[in-house]
Amino acid sequence: MTVFTMGAVAYDPKVVTIWDGFRAWLTAAGLPFDYVLYSHYERQVEDLIDGRINAAWNSPLAWIRARRLAETRGLPIRALVMRDTDRNLATAVVVRVDSDIASLDNLRGRTVATGAIDSPQATLLPLEHLRRYGLQPGTDFTVRRFDVGVGLHGDHVGGERDAARALIAGEVDAACVLDGNHLLFTKEGVLPAGSTRLLTTTDLYDHCNMTVTGTADPSLLARFEELLLSMSYADPAMRPLLDLEGLTSWEPGRTNGYNLLESAVTASGFYDGTGRVTADEYRP
Repeated sequence: MTVFTMGAVAYDPKVVTIWDGFRAWLTAAGLPFDYVLYSHYERQVEDLIDGRINAAWNSPLAWIRARRLAETRGLPIRALVMRDTDRNLATAVVVRVDSDIASLDNLRGRTVATGAIDSPQATLLPLEHLRRYGLQPGTDFTVRRFDVGVGLHGDHVGGERDAARALIAGEVDAACVLDGNHLLFTKEGVLPAGSTRLLTTTDLYDHCNMTVTGTADPSLLARFEELLLSMSYADPAMRPLLDLEGLTSWEPGRTNGYNLLESAVTASGFYDGTGRVTADEYRP
C-alpha cells in the first residue's frame, strides 16, 4: 500500500501530539498517512525535493528554499494549504516608552535586537524593512541577534523573547517582534504593559504552508488536501488539536505573501538563487 508521507519540524514537544492526532483522524478517513519529524528545516526541504517525503509543513523561509531548489531541477511545487492564522501578519519594531527614538532615522548608531539568524518574522523581515527605509544593518545600526533554536526558522520564539527582555533591560535600543508575540510577551510580563512604544511595522506577509511537489500519488495528494480543508473547528475531537496548531481552519495555499521575504533572503544572502545555504554563521 502506498502511504502519503509528510514531514514536520519538531520545534516543540506538542508537534508529536498534533500530528499523532491528525494522523489518527486522516487514517480513519481512509487516507494512508504517516509523518516524519525533523530536527531542522534544511533537511526537511532537501528530503521533500529528493522525493523522500510527499509534503512538508514548511516555514516561510523553508518554502523559499524549496521553491528555489525545485526550480533548479524543473520540479513542480506549490503551497497546498496554510492555516487561517498564517495570513496577513506583520512584525513590529518597538522601543521603550521612555526612549528618545522618535523616527526610523533615529536608529542610526543604535542597537537593534532580533531573534535567531533564521527567523523570518524577528530577523530577516524587519531588517529588510529597515533596508527599504535606507538603514543598512551592520552599517547604520548594530544588530544584536539572539540565536535560540537555530534551524527552526523562528518557530522557537526563545530568541525573539530574549530580544524583548534585552530591550526592557536597557541593553538594546529597539527590538523586532511578531505583532502577535508583542501581545503574548505583554501577557507574559516579558514586556510589562505600557513599557514599549511602536516605532514601525513591516508590510503584511504570510507565514507557514504545506509544500508539495509532483512526487506524490495524485489521488492521495488530492485526498490529503480535501481532508485538511474539511477539518472543522466545530468538531470537539479536532478542536484541541487545531488549538495546539494555532488555527481555526485550513485555507488554500497562496504565495503572494512571500515577496518581502524573498527580497530579504536575497539581500541578506541567506540562500543563493538556486536554494543553496549561503548565510554566514548559519549552522542548523
